[in-house]
Formats: sequence, structure tokens, C-alpha cells
Amino acid sequence: MSLHLAEISLAVEPGAHGVLLMDQAGWHMTGKLEVPDNISIVPLPPKCPELNPVENIWQFMRDNWLSNRIFTSHDNIVDLCCEAWNRLIDQPWRIMTIGRRKWARGS
Repeated sequence: MSLHLAEISLAVEPGAHGVLLMDQAGWHMTGKLEVPDNISIVPLPPKCPELNPVENIWQFMRDNWLSNRIFTSHDNIVDLCCEAWNRLIDQPWRIMTIGRRKWARGS
């Protein structure tokens, strides 16, 4: 995660400051995490998937492409997950629709 934050830090314009919303997964909140000076982490409250649009993306993928099936092997799981991911990224409008929150938009 520290390496991921370092990469994000490189994308923050000089003189600017990045803010990342993160759930409270252990690897997001560990004291060992090295957070660059130009990034702040804002933790989401625990057990609030409605505040984390990514949770809705995962749910969409499970509901439409990954649930109610029998996986035949580890490779089969990986292949089907990759297929689902590729189907999703071919539909950017779907990602935007799932991730939007009417109540989070300004008027």
C-alpha cells in the first residue's frame, strides 16, 4: 500500500495536496503505512458500504457475472474475474452510473 501511495503522490501536481477516501481495511490504516506529505487519507466509517462506491461496483460484478456459478479451478476463477473486469471497463458509463450518489452532489 505504501508503494501505491507513492505512485499516487507522483500524480499530485506540485504545490497541490491529494485526499484519498479509504475504507478501514487493515492495510489502509496500519501504522506501518508510509503516507507521502502531499497526500491525506480520510477514513470512511466502518460498515458503511453506501459511502464507498467501489463496494457497489464489486456488488454489480458479483450480481451480473460472478455469482451463482461453479468454478472448476483456481485458474477458472482468475479467468472469469478477468473477463468480468474487462467487461466492466468496456462500459465506463456503467461505472459512472453505479458510482454516483445523488445525495453527494451539490445543487
